[in-house]
Amino acid sequence: MPDNSISMEFAPEVLKTFPGICVAEGDIRSVLIARESAGLESLKNDVTVEIQSRYTLENIKNEPLFRAYRDFFWSVGVDPTKTRPASEALVRRILAGRSLPTINTAVDAYNLASAVSGIPIAAFDADMLNGELIMRFGREIEEFTGIGMKKPVMLKDKQVILTDSDKIIAIYPYRDSDSTKVTPDTGTIHIVTCGVPKIERDLVITAYEVCAGFLQDHTGGIPSEPKMSPG
Repeated sequence: MPDNSISMEFAPEVLKTFPGICVAEGDIRSVLIARESAGLESLKNDVTVEIQSRYTLENIKNEPLFRAYRDFFWSVGVDPTKTRPASEALVRRILAGRSLPTINTAVDAYNLASAVSGIPIAAFDADMLNGELIMRFGREIEEFTGIGMKKPVMLKDKQVILTDSDKIIAIYPYRDSDSTKVTPDTGTIHIVTCGVPKIERDLVITAYEVCAGFLQDHTGGIPSEPKMSPG
């Protein structure tokens, strides 16, 4: 299980290629995850109203926050018009009048935090993680099975990934691994809020704080203080 006192390690070539890339991370312990809750449905309504007051489908493409993530996606070989950054995809879903998915109270809570902050958020079952986390470039010989994938995909050159000591846990910052996903059996959630170049560090840490608050309110979890990496 990751220790919040230890910073995520970044491969030097990632920092050189993407100056300003950063994460805020920490653990939410002792969570109790349910299928749904009335309080969370009320939060969904509140977030929907807030999103609709801040954005429109016509102007969202010009928002500097979302544009920064789209630029990053292009730079790592991902077409953001086909695979949108998670936070932008959630906001667009709300603006299009579609209901947000109901997975469980933990996943729904951090999805709402991603939508309202605009920052993509990765979340892992901490008991499924082994050793320290590392951000590095993937290799074309490596395979990855993300949440909802029926079969693994081969990584592309220059894709940024997160690993623990023995496996890939995410393609950064948009797809988490199926093997470490948060389920109703999860007891501790490790949260990583994902910054890219041109995103202020304060926004990344605020996203963690919003996410931790939502998870505390709707799963009873106890959040740790966020750790920024690189420090």
